[in-house]
Amino acid sequence: MIDSPEVIPFFLVFAKALLIVIAVLFLVSGLDDFFIDLYYMRRSVVGRILGKRERLSVSEEQLLHAPEKATAVMVPAWHESSVIRSMLEDNLRKIRYSNFHFFIGTYPNDPETQKEVKSVEKQSKRVHQVVCPHDGPTNKSDCLNWVLQGIRRFEKQKKIHFEILVLSDSEDVSHPLALTLFNYLIPEFDMVQLPVIPLEPPWHRLVCGHYLDEFAEFHSKDILVRQYLTGSIPSAGVGTGFSRRAVDLLARDRKNEIFNIRSLTEDYDLGLTLPKYGLKQIFVKHSINSAVPPGETRTSRLGAVNPREYIGIREFFPDEFWASVRQKTRWVIGICFQGWESLGWFGNFWSRYFLFRDRKALWNNPAGAACYILLAIELFFRLRARLVPESYQYPTLVPSESWLWYVIVIDTFFLLERLVQRMFWVYQFYGWKQAFLAVPRLLVSNLVNFTATARAIKTYAWHLRTGKLIGWDKTEHVYPTA
Repeated sequence: MIDSPEVIPFFLVFAKALLIVIAVLFLVSGLDDFFIDLYYMRRSVVGRILGKRERLSVSEEQLLHAPEKATAVMVPAWHESSVIRSMLEDNLRKIRYSNFHFFIGTYPNDPETQKEVKSVEKQSKRVHQVVCPHDGPTNKSDCLNWVLQGIRRFEKQKKIHFEILVLSDSEDVSHPLALTLFNYLIPEFDMVQLPVIPLEPPWHRLVCGHYLDEFAEFHSKDILVRQYLTGSIPSAGVGTGFSRRAVDLLARDRKNEIFNIRSLTEDYDLGLTLPKYGLKQIFVKHSINSAVPPGETRTSRLGAVNPREYIGIREFFPDEFWASVRQKTRWVIGICFQGWESLGWFGNFWSRYFLFRDRKALWNNPAGAACYILLAIELFFRLRARLVPESYQYPTLVPSESWLWYVIVIDTFFLLERLVQRMFWVYQFYGWKQAFLAVPRLLVSNLVNFTATARAIKTYAWHLRTGKLIGWDKTEHVYPTA
């Protein structure tokens, strides 16, 4: 079929047209990412020249001695019997804060998770189970809304008033000082987001490892630039603390449905909604000096890793390909489709610009996969010309010195610059070994993101056709052993 003279010219014309579209899309996306890089570098360099310190300046001692506000940690749980008990017991043991309570949302048709939560509830007065009034799974938004109702009932019974509410997941490893940092910054800020730091897997687990690359860059640079330009940041769903003022204001305005039940990324939706109420947000990447990071000593062949210990949330991300695809499908649906539907395009130029960045995955991820196919086609015809020189020589897809050739050269520069950026930020958290592994993991990231985007488009199309809510297609979680 491929050697048919009637088919090949039409095939190559189509491939050439597709390549032009993809090259232009990559040019736009590359310029977009390059602008973020330049803006961050300019602000960092100018800040150092002027002696401005934009990082939070507070010591561990100051965090520990600040008067403690009552804090409620909200955890939605559906089929989490394998991790929920370990998470609760571990965090109860190591959190360096006394005035807090865990509220775990479970479902009537999930007795295994309920059993595990009850076992910890009997051991600690800080753990409380909130059972949703209907079977699950619904989605995290619905579960969190019922958890909030359970917190209100608890407040009335115990005559307590929680001033801080924190979002967490069943697999989260919370830094011992995370609650003290929320306590220090709230209510000066109505939403505080800490960095999400994926736990480091063995080198060969590329699916799990690609999360290191994405979060290291996003939670070191991209989210800070967004904060600088818009004053607004999305919540990551974990490591997020809210003031009671923000929660009560949203409850009055949304008839107690603070979390949008029509969104699979209720955290993203909520974070971008808060500025509409005049509420202040901040992303805080704060580190404390530690001679030896807790639980490990990390060195590389090129020298010791800077032993800075970041106050954030750590967890293992999915290690299986399809588990990762399911998780990222939820993110694409919630951010790109449901976010577009519920939030639209609001705010000033910069707010709309970052909404564009959030949603460009819809065309960027498929374009990345198509690029590999076009590369294979070009290599095939070039190899064919070398091996069978007497055959008809079809023209190349990218003639030298053509405008398309120059566009692809620029795209290649942006790709290399993207790799350097990613390696740099991965190094800041994990050292040189993981920084070099970010190169092969880029291919894995592209494959996972393309598959998740295709699955998201299919799932959302089904939702539009049937009108049914998209359910909680959760992934299995793993909690680290001691």
